[in-house]
Amino acid sequence: MKQTLTLLLAALLAMPGAQAQIPATSAPKAATQGTGRLTGTVVDATTQKPVEYATVTLLPATGATPVAGSTCDAQGKFELKQVPAGSFRLQISFVGYTSRTETVTVNTQATALGVLALTASAQKLGEVTVTGQRALVETKPDRLVYNAEQDATNAGGTAADILRKTPMVNVDNDGNVQLRGTSNVRILINNKPSAILSGNLAEALKQIPADQIKAIEVVTAPSAKYDAEGSGGVINIVLKKNSLQGTNGSLGASTGNRNQGINGALNVRRGKFGVNTKLSGFKNQYPYKSSTTRTDLTPLGEGRLEQNSTSRNVGQGGFGQVEFTYDPSPLHSFTLSGNGNSYQSRSPQNLFTQYDGPDALELDTLYSRDILQQYGNRNYDVNAGYTRTFGEAQPRREWSVLAQHTRSRNNQNYRLDQYNGADVLTGPLEYQERSLNLARNLETTLQTDYTHPFRDSTTLESGAKLIRRSVSSDYSLDTLLLREQSDFARSPLRSNAFDYQQNVLAAYSTYNFSGGKKYAFSLGTRLERTAIEGRFQGENGRFSNNYLNVLPNISATRTLKKPGQTLRLSYSRRIQRPQIYYLNPYVNQSTPNSISYGNPNLSPEITDVFELSYGTFGEKTSLNASTYVRRTGNSIEEFNTYNEELARTESTYGNIATNTTYGLSLYGSLKPVPALNLSSNVNVDYTRLYSAALQQSNNLLNAFVSLNSSLKLGKVYSLQANGGFWTGGLQLQSRYSGGYYYSAGVKRTLLKEKADLTLNASNFLSPGREFRSSTETAQFRSSNIFYSYQRSFRLSFNYRFGKLDNSQRQRRSIQNDDGKQGSSKGGQ
Repeated sequence: MKQTLTLLLAALLAMPGAQAQIPATSAPKAATQGTGRLTGTVVDATTQKPVEYATVTLLPATGATPVAGSTCDAQGKFELKQVPAGSFRLQISFVGYTSRTETVTVNTQATALGVLALTASAQKLGEVTVTGQRALVETKPDRLVYNAEQDATNAGGTAADILRKTPMVNVDNDGNVQLRGTSNVRILINNKPSAILSGNLAEALKQIPADQIKAIEVVTAPSAKYDAEGSGGVINIVLKKNSLQGTNGSLGASTGNRNQGINGALNVRRGKFGVNTKLSGFKNQYPYKSSTTRTDLTPLGEGRLEQNSTSRNVGQGGFGQVEFTYDPSPLHSFTLSGNGNSYQSRSPQNLFTQYDGPDALELDTLYSRDILQQYGNRNYDVNAGYTRTFGEAQPRREWSVLAQHTRSRNNQNYRLDQYNGADVLTGPLEYQERSLNLARNLETTLQTDYTHPFRDSTTLESGAKLIRRSVSSDYSLDTLLLREQSDFARSPLRSNAFDYQQNVLAAYSTYNFSGGKKYAFSLGTRLERTAIEGRFQGENGRFSNNYLNVLPNISATRTLKKPGQTLRLSYSRRIQRPQIYYLNPYVNQSTPNSISYGNPNLSPEITDVFELSYGTFGEKTSLNASTYVRRTGNSIEEFNTYNEELARTESTYGNIATNTTYGLSLYGSLKPVPALNLSSNVNVDYTRLYSAALQQSNNLLNAFVSLNSSLKLGKVYSLQANGGFWTGGLQLQSRYSGGYYYSAGVKRTLLKEKADLTLNASNFLSPGREFRSSTETAQFRSSNIFYSYQRSFRLSFNYRFGKLDNSQRQRRSIQNDDGKQGSSKGGQ
């Protein structure tokens, strides 16, 4: 019977000694079976963490024909059954580690070998023969991992490009991220929040170069140790990082019609001290145009609005990171790190507006506007941590203390000149407007976590966290009507200062245990207390809200009869607190016929999530399937109303709906020949929104499908292509169309595999495509066409130097995944 769990082994990059490994699938059954049994646990010699899926082969004292073989499970444990008595050689191997051979004596009873440590191997770049590569997507019991560094089409791109190809993740035309059909997902960098992502998420994801991203982890059913935010789950962006003796690094540059950038990384380690650094700069441009038609249903008749606009967003900025590590002994580890970014963008826009109102209202207008929107942010965060492990005697015991401090400063400003008539070049100037919005975010986090092991695989995890947030937004708007004023005057109704404090105190405990050899259980509970205070300038400008939430988390996993197959059932209760862009009452009115603003009286969402998943993988195929139900009883939804007096639509947020989603996700991969990898992801869900307050409902069946492929041609060339489509989505009062994407790339290795040259083309068959949306209420109906120019060509070069060493120590990090994620609405 073939052994399982060898897909990862066959797909990983082979290092020295890897060719000597004997996969468990090739180990024949012993000619003579006995009653002996061998058990043990394989761990990393440096971190004392389990080495998942290491290959264990039993060889005779002399000779090379295997007697028995197996692979370790996710806890590093292995078991060899029906072994004849006698003396043997036990060989343990895994890609990236030096193989270990032990002499063992087997009798008729069980023999426990205890903990066996593997030492990570090292190699110099350009001096290794690569015989395989890590699978593009790996399925693990609690997550899917998209190994972005294995996808040649990512070279020179951004984090947004990578997320668009990650299983179960969709990035729409506005740059909004969805996980299994919901935008209520928390995005982390290296398992912790970052100030880079605290403002305009869509723009922030364009600032992280793809060349510095190692993998994307998708966690759909987080345990209680995660903050209880994000009903859709957690997306963790893992940046490339080395912990090496010596010096290594990389340099990269890319050019293209949409993105240009340079990036570099330098890692130095001398004995117990290490430094990891990253630095990048970029420039991008994204032109687009749009048109809107709205019909107002007033008591005096219908009014019709038509708007057309063209715009070009041009942005530039930089990103940097530095981390210091100090490991005085294998049991103690200290880290100090910081990262920051700066970003600026300009979006000049020409807007044409014509409104034909009911005759009785005399609201007919015809004008054009020259608008300039400017956005800028500066963010940084500082992290410090200490991790204590307890050696081979208790390899799973660990205690850590972590701290993080972040600061963000965002400016969102615009000015406009309004001209009478259809053309800004011919019409007289009649009105001007300018708006300033300065938002600041200050956040401090303290966290401690402890894991205590018991017998077998039983562990108790517990921890506590304190998050203190202070957010402010100073916004103002000045207007100038030339026929009545000589200078700008402040608009008091659209100017104010908003301060917001949020303190979260949390504690959790999770008990993990097994029920025999086939069952594993996890029981957890998280307790979170939130205290909120906010105030505006002026009378009656204060509000407060305090709440306590008990958030349970339960999962049960069964290993099925066929090796490599697991079945997992989970339930969790999640909380989603509204962030500043939902709460800020700043009125955004760059177009006169529609405004949007936040609601400071929002309450947090409470979501119940049920999930049943099945996973199996072998040497050439893998499959992960899950069905899920999400229900939020007080969902925060955007809703629109029509102001008849001012003839405009007004958009804000409220806890006004019940949101229920039933979904099915499938991921599969196939490796028909060693050089070819194919994988596909499918997500289908049915969402129903119902609002008793508005007496309105909306429901839709959605689908998202993607396909990835890679083909290695000889030793220096590889081809990769991917594509996908989604059918659309909905909000309480709106529906929006889907879209599709595709890209193809060719990569050539140079300089003895120290460098890569990659040419990539995306959406190249047409300049761009249309995206449609529609909104319907009792007072108006509207439709919008957004045309995005998406044809993209990119040439990238990457150079690596130094040596590789996989002895990277695993470190704890803060995970502040506790805020409801919004759209690309920034600066608020």
